[in-house]
Amino acid sequence: MRLPSVRWFACLAIASLIALGARADSAVAMNPIAESYVKLALAAGVHDGDFVDAYSGPAEWKTAAEAARLPLAEIRRQAQALGATLAAMDLAGLDEMGRLRHEYLVKQLRAMDARLALVDGHKLPFDEESALLFDAVAPHHDLAHFDALLADLDKALPGEGSLAARYQAFRNQFIIPPAKLDAVFTAAINEARTRTKRHIALPEGESFTVEYVTNQPWGGYNWYKGGFHSLIQVNTDLPIFIDRAIDLAAHEGYPGHHVYNALLEKNLLRDRGWIEFSVYPLFSPQSLIAEGTANYGIEVAFPKADQIAFERDVLFPLAGLDPARAAEYHRVLELTKDLGVAGNEVARDYLNGVISADEAAARLERYTLTESSRAKKSVSFMTKYRSYVINYNHGQQLVREFIEAAAKGDPERRWDEFAKLISSPRLPSNLTD
Repeated sequence: MRLPSVRWFACLAIASLIALGARADSAVAMNPIAESYVKLALAAGVHDGDFVDAYSGPAEWKTAAEAARLPLAEIRRQAQALGATLAAMDLAGLDEMGRLRHEYLVKQLRAMDARLALVDGHKLPFDEESALLFDAVAPHHDLAHFDALLADLDKALPGEGSLAARYQAFRNQFIIPPAKLDAVFTAAINEARTRTKRHIALPEGESFTVEYVTNQPWGGYNWYKGGFHSLIQVNTDLPIFIDRAIDLAAHEGYPGHHVYNALLEKNLLRDRGWIEFSVYPLFSPQSLIAEGTANYGIEVAFPKADQIAFERDVLFPLAGLDPARAAEYHRVLELTKDLGVAGNEVARDYLNGVISADEAAARLERYTLTESSRAKKSVSFMTKYRSYVINYNHGQQLVREFIEAAAKGDPERRWDEFAKLISSPRLPSNLTD
């Protein structure tokens, strides 16, 4: 039986036949390229189950991709051809958003090609991989940098036993009891949404549901379903500390991933008709913006004093914890915040083959003060998602610096710049231009 998808995939060649000389048509000329990009992303998802994180385009495109099973080599060839077409395009006459769109498509296609090369068995050094996939390279820090941070923390946490044991014993006093997790998380979500709606116009009817799951390498995940709706899953394999309620509510929900995806759908897919925003390839520069804004969004919605006050007045009582200790808890957490980037160094050495999985877990235990079970969970994440790890802390830093420079210390303008960023095709390298 002849597959209907043969004709469907033939349209991928259209982009390479576009006449490049008509300056006034540059914006329109990107539309068939964008459609081909979406169909190629769906084709890539047939080979890589993690590639397409969200899709809200025509269902028949996905069905056709699954039926055709375009070979990896052919997907890569067509992605490279589309990239070449874009590179040769005359950009005169494009406004800022048009130019950002053009660069977005170029780098998303480059990332698709690089990811499929990895799926096909090719290996890349960690920094080269992150540059191709996520349009960024995280700074390097030697281990002595983290040893110095640990020495300072050791003085601040007196007591018997190793520093890691003392730190974990302290944190374990602030675990949310499993029976109270949903009540605590629901309160955090409601507050995060209230704060976000004061500053960002959310699409009518937006919503998400929450599920509690197990046996996952991540702590929380937002599955965007389209139509301004998300499914947020919270992994309960390991105990969840009280500060994670706000972290997860803001990162996965408001003003994080859920708002990011909803605004892209509303402002770029529906309002502008940019079909490329019907698909979200996980291994792409878009993810650094998504994770960076989701992490930075926590502090936008909950500046530290606000977070402490809300936890003290609402979340600690709901969890059955002593509200009087909220400030103390955050004073200790603040001492460890600069240890987070140690995970990048561990991942870099692990994925470059310098250290084993066991050595990576041991380094995480030492340099991020993580207990063994959490360290092993982190290594399983690195194994599956590879250089994606830089998107959280390095992405957050790039986003913070970009928005703070534009906001000039004005909290309201910070919200405005945040909303503008998550409603645009701006990519990591644009943040440092």
